[in-house]
Amino acid sequence: MNQDISLSRIRAEKLATARQLEEAFGEVEFTDLEEWPLAEALIVGLIKQGVKKFLAIFGHGSTTLGEMLRIYEEAGAIRVFQFRNEVEMAHAGTALRWIYDEPCAIVTSIGPGALQALAGSLTAASNGVGNYYIFGDETTFGEGYNMQQVPKPEQNVFAQLTSAMGRSYTLHTANALRDLLRCGGNQVFHPWKPGPFYINFPINMQPQRTNVRPNALPFRPTSDAFIPANKDVIRKAADYLRTAERIAVKIGGGGRHAGQVITALIERVGAVAVLSPGSLGVISDDHLQNMHVGGSKGSISGNFAMQEADLLLVVGSRGVCQSDCSGIGWPKVERVININADYDDLQHYNNTLALHGSIEPVLECLHTEVHNLELTSEKRQWLERCSAKKRDWLEFKSRRFSGPAIFDPVWQRPVLTQPQAIKAVADFCSKIEAIKLFDAGDVQANGFQIVEDSHPGSTFTDTGASYMGFAASGLLSTAISDQPKYTVAFTGDGSFMMNPQVLIDGVEHGARGLIALFDNRRMAAITALQLNQYDQEFRTSDSVAVDYVAMANSVNGVRGFFGGFSISSLIDALEQAHKHDGLSLVHIPVYHGDREEGGMGAYGDWNVGCWVDHVQEKYLKSTI
Repeated sequence: MNQDISLSRIRAEKLATARQLEEAFGEVEFTDLEEWPLAEALIVGLIKQGVKKFLAIFGHGSTTLGEMLRIYEEAGAIRVFQFRNEVEMAHAGTALRWIYDEPCAIVTSIGPGALQALAGSLTAASNGVGNYYIFGDETTFGEGYNMQQVPKPEQNVFAQLTSAMGRSYTLHTANALRDLLRCGGNQVFHPWKPGPFYINFPINMQPQRTNVRPNALPFRPTSDAFIPANKDVIRKAADYLRTAERIAVKIGGGGRHAGQVITALIERVGAVAVLSPGSLGVISDDHLQNMHVGGSKGSISGNFAMQEADLLLVVGSRGVCQSDCSGIGWPKVERVININADYDDLQHYNNTLALHGSIEPVLECLHTEVHNLELTSEKRQWLERCSAKKRDWLEFKSRRFSGPAIFDPVWQRPVLTQPQAIKAVADFCSKIEAIKLFDAGDVQANGFQIVEDSHPGSTFTDTGASYMGFAASGLLSTAISDQPKYTVAFTGDGSFMMNPQVLIDGVEHGARGLIALFDNRRMAAITALQLNQYDQEFRTSDSVAVDYVAMANSVNGVRGFFGGFSISSLIDALEQAHKHDGLSLVHIPVYHGDREEGGMGAYGDWNVGCWVDHVQEKYLKSTI
């Protein structure tokens, strides 16, 4: 065994000192067929794909893998970060890949830990973020129940769970490693719809020795962008854009990196842009043709464009329920142009002219085709009507931000509203050029209505899974990334308490960021929904006061600050928190009640609760 470890250490040191992976795997020592522990072979295979960071909570189902990770970290070939909660760990990995494009592997043992990591991976799956997940699994011998396995006398039960969430692979046979890595690479590094890849790694297979030829293991896959082979479909789409009078462009997450060409296109054809929460900043917020977000929450201007448009151009969107008002957000649209590389999403709407291809090059082809388009009087009138609604939205926001503090029965005094507090923190982020992470709930919903980004990559909000606890956990990416940026997590009291252990792990790993904790002692998004639908609140609040400043300060290395009851005191607290070279928290009491100034309002439809008959009746009459 000692000889095996020595050989593993030699291989690890060689990889650690290699200037380039391509050179390392071309060397003689990495071309011969050798017998390695399977756990080591898996690690080397992941390194070959550029995965050099492992986020781990070890257990009895991962001791061999853990030992190999120890050897490779000591040699400097990889980094390993331990955590206290698997959901938190999954969120940290998601943020690392989503914000910084640094892939990683999330490692847990068999049983509850793997189930928690699987649950946390829903954020990655919903937002198209690719990472590896390595779960210790029950032994392959079937010698009896394994502790913490799914207690069912059946093979591969955990594989059934992971395959329901995404793509998965059980490493039941050592020589299947090459196929596993090929399948995993195709999922984690998919060019337009990446996602989690789950490796179920049986306990007894991890130390098994297997024949390995490292240079035969697959590198990270690459692919080229593509456009429709039939150029007639581009010309037909251009004709649609020429003849339509009221064009709206709905930008989804797939359009995040195509802002320049989208801006040029809407200016050329006289269209307006309607954003999804995940596409903030793709077009600068102050652009006259940017109508801001549209959907179930939406905005005055964004939802006006949705209600009145006669042609819809969809760019990289899945048509999530709240984003298109559960399918009834475009009542006057007669034809749809949809640009997407994913065929299922491409065909989401009826009456669709499908431009199947990569977002940016297809948009460039379309822009070239309409280069000589002149705006008609009808198109100019459409832009004027939309501009008026954009002014209405800006004036509405200004009133929401500038009003006085409101008396709150919980705090027994006037406190800031969420719009006022979120706006102040968002402006502070712009001032210090910080990344904004939004948690689920009322903070998230008000947040994407308030944020005014001028470029993409400034705001990340989990509107796919709406997972409580994502934002605070995501701060840990600042401790893991090679090029971290100061980050602010916008979170409610409910979401923060889902993963408060970030206070400890943040110090342990050296995270640098700020938790802006908006506290109204309730799940305000659901309270509001209950009141709007049934005029009654039920079990969405509590009576327990928490001193979050004391909680933060109880962790050595974290600084807690009270945000106070005014904008000036809040800004002062933010500035003090930002000076701390580490993780800080600002506790911000916010108003909840029946005063409409307490939120940013809702402007669309949603197929939930007592609204379903109304929405579904409209959906049946819809032509798209």
